[in-house]
Amino acid sequence: MLEDELPGPTDWGATIGVGPWEGPWPDDPRYDPQLLAEGDRRNVVDRYRYWAVEAIVADLDRRRHPFHVAIENFGHDLNIGTVVRTANAFLAAEVHVVGRRRWNRRGAMVTDRYQHLRHHADVGGLLAFAGEQGLAVVAVDNGPGAAPLETAELPERCVLLFGQEGPGLTEEARAGAALTVSIAQFGSTRSINAGVAAGIAMHAWVRRHADLGAAR
Repeated sequence: MLEDELPGPTDWGATIGVGPWEGPWPDDPRYDPQLLAEGDRRNVVDRYRYWAVEAIVADLDRRRHPFHVAIENFGHDLNIGTVVRTANAFLAAEVHVVGRRRWNRRGAMVTDRYQHLRHHADVGGLLAFAGEQGLAVVAVDNGPGAAPLETAELPERCVLLFGQEGPGLTEEARAGAALTVSIAQFGSTRSINAGVAAGIAMHAWVRRHADLGAAR
């Protein structure tokens, strides 16, 4: 078992996960013998207890939503881990990292093992991929001319594109987007955290297109 999946206390002092399997082992190839023997302390929903990573990914792949998420990483943005974790929660098809290939995985909390990731050296590569797959690029940016996310019609097949913390989206990203949306804000700050913005936009897509009856 890997160090980042070892048991640890939660906010209420309980132990995460379950101990070793009790009784005869199940005759099911989805189960991982090591997890059955040692217990499963991973941060996964109950239906995936004792399942191998590959089995979990295969099951998620049957149900993934047709939206993608992309974030520019030209300044080694620390929000990418949060974006990956949230994309896993909302079952995005893929997360695209544009720019630097390396990113800090700590914020992903191991969810990058279950979420498909794709790297593009530049924005042009992402736009080419979107065009080949028939995905509308939706930039999330609070610049002039952006439509309110709260009332915009998000396409079902799309890439939600976010800029890095601070400078926001590059000019090339803005120019390549079919639609730009902004998140309504009411306080004094000019912008909100990129990881938070990504979660808000993904949830907006879920409210519009997802089968909420299939949520766990």
